[in-house]
Amino acid sequence: MRKLIPFCLLFSVAASAQNLPAGYEQLVKDENAKVIEWRRYYHQYPELSNREYNTAKKIEATLKQFGIETRSIAGSGVVGVLKGGKPGPVVALRADIDGLPVTERNALAFKSTATSEYNGQTVGVMHACGHDSHIAMLLGAAEVLSKMKKDVPGTVVFLFQPAEEGPPGTEEGGAPLMIKQGALDNPKVDAVFGIHIQASLDPGKIYYKPEAFMASSDWFVIKVKGRQTHGASPWLGVDPIVVSSAIVQNLQTIVSRQSQITQAPVILTVGKIQSGVRPNIIPEEAVMEGTIRTLDGSMQKDVHERIRKMAKSIAEAYGATAEVTIDTKTLVTYNDPKLVAQSLPSLQKAAGDGNVVLHHWDTGAEDFSFYGTKAPSFFFYLGARDARYTKENAPGHHTPDFVIDDSKLDVGVKTFCQLVFDYAKSK
Repeated sequence: MRKLIPFCLLFSVAASAQNLPAGYEQLVKDENAKVIEWRRYYHQYPELSNREYNTAKKIEATLKQFGIETRSIAGSGVVGVLKGGKPGPVVALRADIDGLPVTERNALAFKSTATSEYNGQTVGVMHACGHDSHIAMLLGAAEVLSKMKKDVPGTVVFLFQPAEEGPPGTEEGGAPLMIKQGALDNPKVDAVFGIHIQASLDPGKIYYKPEAFMASSDWFVIKVKGRQTHGASPWLGVDPIVVSSAIVQNLQTIVSRQSQITQAPVILTVGKIQSGVRPNIIPEEAVMEGTIRTLDGSMQKDVHERIRKMAKSIAEAYGATAEVTIDTKTLVTYNDPKLVAQSLPSLQKAAGDGNVVLHHWDTGAEDFSFYGTKAPSFFFYLGARDARYTKENAPGHHTPDFVIDDSKLDVGVKTFCQLVFDYAKSK
């Protein structure tokens, strides 16, 4: 049975949300038009992972206008540091800044027409996952907090992170490189918060879950080596395509028959298979690639071992060999239960009564998960469904039709600011 924070505990901490300095509400209200303008600018001019040079340059220039110290990091990322006028902890707020190799189909005045090179091909580039809104909300919080600097407790670290969608090829990037280069060490961060926009959920509402919230993401490659022969004489060779087919079918039994899915979900997807050059030649090799999603660390390790054992055993039974490589892209995004409990009143104050919703876990993945290895972390969703759609038919993230209602981004700004003040009060 998965553990949830008891409601009695939530009510017991409800009084911990603080009233922010006089004029705060008006500051956020005045900021919203600017936040929307920023979001639409970054939407129109997206850049791919580890190539967000103009994005970072504009972010850094904007932060400097607010009087916030900045430094470049992770190639095309930015860290801003605001030292408040009162003593207190160090709180980090994170936004990811990269776009995706997706060609936009929306008829927006600020539609992206950007192109770039990806895997040797010319592709369209689009903020098809809401990172443009993440940038805008964090910039909005940075400006509001800078205007209240004398009242800000402790230090706020603004993390504008590149390559959340994954660095290209063998390059380093994303949250692991941010951490490696000291994003959470200078100054040393006590807690990390992040918001992700969700195009299918109710606008202005916040959705959260303690403990496991988003899945780990592993990418695997299975190379099956057979023996090439003429398609008219299959008995003279070993067909790696037939072997691969058997592996694909049997891999699904790891989910349906071997994983305790009452403990946590498991998803195993083969998304790509390559083999052969002619219809009348049985090739020597077949290569399949896929992804593994788990929401429990021990189950993640168990699935890895089962894939390796199954692929190699099936291949051997057919007289072939199989080589398995598994690359962990993200960890389980784990929300520290204590931090969630003490932060909920802040979310409720920022979003309003009834607008903070206990959510189910999600098989999507986020490299925000790595920050949780360095400090207690809390990651949650902000709904932004366009009024033309229902929850069921809203265009999905990572698609050409992805669209959001950006009128409620002020809720994200307010939430970030409220968390900064309230976390300090809890220490």
